[in-house]
Amino acid sequence: MTTHREPGGQPSGATYRNPVLNADWSDPDVVRVGDDFYLTASSFGRVPGLPLLHSRNLVDWTLVGHALDRLEPEETFAAPRHDCGVWAPSIRHHDDRFWIFWGDPDQGVFQVNAPGIRGPWTRPHLVKAGRGLIDPCPLWDDETGEAYLVHAWAKSRSGVKNRLTGHRMHPDGTSLLDEGKLIVDADRIPGWFTLEGPKLYRHDGWFWILAPAGGVETGWQGAFRSRDFFGPYEERIVLEQKDTDVNGPHQGGWVRTPSGEDWFLHFQQRGPYGRVVHLQPMRWDEEGWPVLGDEGAPVTEHRRPALPAQVPAAPAADDDFPGGRFGRQWQWTANPQDGWATQHSGDGLRLTCVRTADAHDLRRLPNVLTQRLPGLPSAAEVELRLDSEEPGARAGLAVLGDAFSWIGLQRGADGTVHLVHRFAEGVAERERDAGHPRPAPDGRARLRIEIGAGARCRFLADTGDGFRPSGPVFAATPWRWVGALLGLFALAPDGRSPAGAATFTRFRITAL
Repeated sequence: MTTHREPGGQPSGATYRNPVLNADWSDPDVVRVGDDFYLTASSFGRVPGLPLLHSRNLVDWTLVGHALDRLEPEETFAAPRHDCGVWAPSIRHHDDRFWIFWGDPDQGVFQVNAPGIRGPWTRPHLVKAGRGLIDPCPLWDDETGEAYLVHAWAKSRSGVKNRLTGHRMHPDGTSLLDEGKLIVDADRIPGWFTLEGPKLYRHDGWFWILAPAGGVETGWQGAFRSRDFFGPYEERIVLEQKDTDVNGPHQGGWVRTPSGEDWFLHFQQRGPYGRVVHLQPMRWDEEGWPVLGDEGAPVTEHRRPALPAQVPAAPAADDDFPGGRFGRQWQWTANPQDGWATQHSGDGLRLTCVRTADAHDLRRLPNVLTQRLPGLPSAAEVELRLDSEEPGARAGLAVLGDAFSWIGLQRGADGTVHLVHRFAEGVAERERDAGHPRPAPDGRARLRIEIGAGARCRFLADTGDGFRPSGPVFAATPWRWVGALLGLFALAPDGRSPAGAATFTRFRITAL
């Protein structure tokens, strides 16, 4: 497998440029253990969930695994639920273990833990049941031996938002010791709304809650402090857009380097690209409050953290699928079933043509293998061979969101294979042709999507006579909380007998 370097975060002398992760790593949180930094992010309804990224310099990150193999309950996530599942996790290291807490807005607060970042991770444990409980963060207070938990509320499930609830927590992280207390009510703070995403810390004798407000596209980062966990808290805005082009700079985590430098990683909402990750310098003013970025405004370029040099790196995107296995960058759109991808002795991803009654709407299908849309102009390319002899079997490369479009191969009733290009608007219930079908005499094609500015996608295919464009430009769209995705799939009409497979080889993403 080769590693594609995401644009952004490239070295420039002794500086870095934002975003350091130029793709949808939503709601990031970070922790340092020794000389290593680890980051996790929301994964919503995709599987595996809770991505785990590693860095030694806070600028260059690699994806090293996931903490959640499957979503539970299994039957609930047997079909796509793109805006449900894992919301805004927090990652911590305590008692020689890694801990990740997150909120499922329909079930409650969960945690998993492991002795090392690569696992083995425990199965999800429900710490607090309830609808609308989101964005939890634990704190083990080394000064007192007490443990605490803070969380926010989703109005869509609970009818409540803009407030934070605090609990005492059992030190083993399995349960809460009280019914909870409202510790920050942002309805009482003039101009504040949609307070969420709290991260809880202990510093300089204070309890600190770093929490965003104002909404993902236009909001700001707030800081709250109190001498007592249950309050009262005083607040201050510590990061906002000001005169920069970084809209809604907020929701993330604070981390301190071994030499004592402070840094803050947060997201920026970029529509179809999702929530990209920025790195901000952080210091403390004379009154003991954090100051993020350039006096509270996000930086575009800044001096690198004073950390050891690291080989430039980024989460993998390219894949040769050795032995039929796919890389860590890929996630299914729901809990997978055995047999969707078949291991074998050669290279190439062999996807079973899964029979389904929803063959004309990729948004409803659990067996779409996806990865994040790159944040700068890029081209995604893959080679496809349709091995299925089943009439109506199809496979292809897709851009998937509230609207979707795909290009690929389909076998006709007469046994011939055609290149097809289809799409569906956000309000459409089924796809329709975006370009005229054309023969693919060998049942093979090279597929290409060129992703330009504004995530405008141009589809091309080569069936033996070079790349030719197909159909109009398609504007990628996000789902409710999720950026657009690139996807690979293989399908067949509803039925009982096996429908064969399709083989994908040499998946590549290149900068344009």
